[in-house]
Amino acid sequence: MDPVEALRRIAFLLEWSGASPYRVRAFHTAADAARDLPPGPVDAATAQQLRGVGPVTADVIAQSSAGPTAVPSYLVRLQAEAGPDGEAAWQLASSTTGDCHLHSDWSDGGSPIEAMAEAARALGHQWAVLTDHSPRLTIAHGLSPDRLRHQLAVVAAVNARLDSGFRLLTGIECDILEDGSLDQEEELLGRLDVVVASVHSKLRSDPEPMTARLLAAVRNPHVDVLGHCTGRIVTGRGRPQSRFDAEAVFAACARAGTAVEVNCRPERRDPPDDLLALAADAGCLFAVDTDAHAPEQLHWQSSGYARAARIGLGADRLVTTWPLDRLRRWTARAA
Repeated sequence: MDPVEALRRIAFLLEWSGASPYRVRAFHTAADAARDLPPGPVDAATAQQLRGVGPVTADVIAQSSAGPTAVPSYLVRLQAEAGPDGEAAWQLASSTTGDCHLHSDWSDGGSPIEAMAEAARALGHQWAVLTDHSPRLTIAHGLSPDRLRHQLAVVAAVNARLDSGFRLLTGIECDILEDGSLDQEEELLGRLDVVVASVHSKLRSDPEPMTARLLAAVRNPHVDVLGHCTGRIVTGRGRPQSRFDAEAVFAACARAGTAVEVNCRPERRDPPDDLLALAADAGCLFAVDTDAHAPEQLHWQSSGYARAARIGLGADRLVTTWPLDRLRRWTARAA
């Protein structure tokens, strides 16, 4: 077994079993390091010299690199504990083709556009969408119309340099304003490959105006994905979820073909489980997105697939498992 695959599988099954995020991250970090290993057997001592590889992950690398049928004992144990459901969930996670929501240092991300694209390509993605913030989110250095136009040219140049098997798509995480309109010029929104629409202000509004705000956004023909729909934060001091008529909003998403985002950031994990199940029952599509602000955060996607698998969602409902041509047909549905 390829050491990188073994380490990724272990990380996913740890996530599936509810292990600490720090433990999960250790295996993803080791998988990143193992990508640089030459083919063939690697002993544990050599593996442990790689940055981010400790004794346990070094043993996994050594055991999995021993031959084509070798499976590390750590993985054998986790697979037995997870059973068929865990294996099916892993197959769903491994079918990912892309990510609809990531940020660069053009807004509040920490890495250049090309670094984010290269990280997504290295994970095996066929595509990823650059979704820096819109102008009214000034704290995140949101993109003015002129800056967004400039970014479109930069993305085209990045694609010209990248391998033809990967495509960085143009996009935006566009603020949903109080009246439900979008925080960017309509002409520009029409030029983008993917539009993620999210609420970032007045998150504690009464349910009626928040419902109207979300309904207006998900019915907008430019909107492809409803981002982190409750706005909740579940770590640190936290932030309660917004109140709205979830049945009405998800029914509108299903009718419009707007995907509900399964946001994989550890502090968000939005929507919560009950609303995720409600959206599934409503017939919604979903985008399993990392909302990554740095390359290493692209690994967070597996947690969203684990959540999707637990409620029985298959790849056909998850736009982030679709090939690029199908994704583009979907985003062009209202054109």
